[in-house]
Order: sequence, then C-alpha cells, then structure tokens
Amino acid sequence: MAGCGSDTSTDAGSVAPAPAAATTPDTTAPASTPDAASSDSTDATSDLKVKQGTCAEVDAPPVKPTEVAKPEGKLDPTKKNLVTFETSCGTIVIQLDAKDHPITANAVAWLAQKGYYDKTVFHRVAPGFVVQGGDPLGTGMGGPSWKLTEPPASDETYPRGTFAMAKAGNDPVGTVNSQFFIMTGGSLDPSYAVAGKVISGMDATAGMEKLAAAPDGPPTRTIELIKATFSAK
Repeated sequence: MAGCGSDTSTDAGSVAPAPAAATTPDTTAPASTPDAASSDSTDATSDLKVKQGTCAEVDAPPVKPTEVAKPEGKLDPTKKNLVTFETSCGTIVIQLDAKDHPITANAVAWLAQKGYYDKTVFHRVAPGFVVQGGDPLGTGMGGPSWKLTEPPASDETYPRGTFAMAKAGNDPVGTVNSQFFIMTGGSLDPSYAVAGKVISGMDATAGMEKLAAAPDGPPTRTIELIKATFSAK
C-alpha cells in the first residue's frame, strides 16, 4: 500500500508519508466523502473499558469487505463537523475542515457514517511521526476501488495532530482513499490530502506509539478502531 513520504508502494495499496530527515509513514487506501445527514453504520460499540492512553489487549477483528459506495453530498462548512474514533487505546476526536478541504473532509465523514472504519486496526506505528489506519484488510494494502483527489496547499506543513489521507507512491498528489494517518511529529512534503485535525485524544496516539515494534511498521499487538461516529453541530 501507499504511504506518506514513500514511493515504495504498489498499485494494490497506499503508503503514508515519511517525516523530513526521518521515517516516512505509510498512508493508505481511497476514502469516500460522507453526506452529513444519514448514517448507515452498523453497531460496533464495545463494553471494553479503556483508560485513555493505555492500550487494552484486544483480539484482531475479522477482515472486512473492502468496497463501499463512492462518497456523495457535502458537509456544511458553517457547522462543527466531528468524527470520533473509539479505539482500544482511548478516544480520538477529529474536527473536519469542510471549508478548506471539503472533498477530503466529506470522504472521512462518509466512511465513518457507513461503518467502514468500525472494527478495523491501526496497522502502522512510526513513533514521533505517524500512526496509520483505515484499511479494512489490516495490512496497508486495502481500500475501496474508487479514489478522489484534493491537492493540499503548496505550503501545507502537517503539524502534530493533522489528520490526512495516505496514498500510494504512484498516486497523484492529494489522492483520497480510506487509509488515513495522524501526525504525531516530524514534517512532510505537501503531497497528502488533509481532512482536519485532532482536537482531543493525542494521548491515545501516544499510547499507540508505546506499542511500536520498530521505527516504522506494525505494532507489537492489535490496536483496534472499535467504532467511528460522525456528528455535525
């Protein structure tokens, strides 16, 4: 799969970016754009009691189908559009930027509404750089068959907490699929579509980084994205 800052991906997937003068995380598959109204997601709630920033031990969820309808509709940029990830390391809240990044923001909301992210994993951890997920196969090679594009600004800097979309090395700049990454440090070239920023829960990503098996790669044990929900206020 493709990833940020890397050109080692194949057509089968996408890789996340690598930090400047450091490691570049893999970012992945195509994402769909959500309609800010209805939600078709299945119930993936869990009674798992998670202490924020401390990762509970969970079993790997089953592999999911990769297909999902192409995003439709658009988000209202005058509202506070939020996606909340309930993970085995705590809760992460992302504020989507529907004003400056409408296509990407809508895609993430759409995927959350469709239940596409429910019971998936964070398949890549690069401490001080990124954590990455959004692949229903859990390998970094999966995602829907469609892709969207929304190139970032030429001066995009991807500060800590940026929520952006991974892409394969041979994908166009600003490719949007299902795989995403959260910046935990470092920097990137302006190649990755931005959806928004984390406004709560970076302590959960810090917990994920403690499970790193190497400078960049799969975690030592399963990190589950239990459920994703979208709301507009």
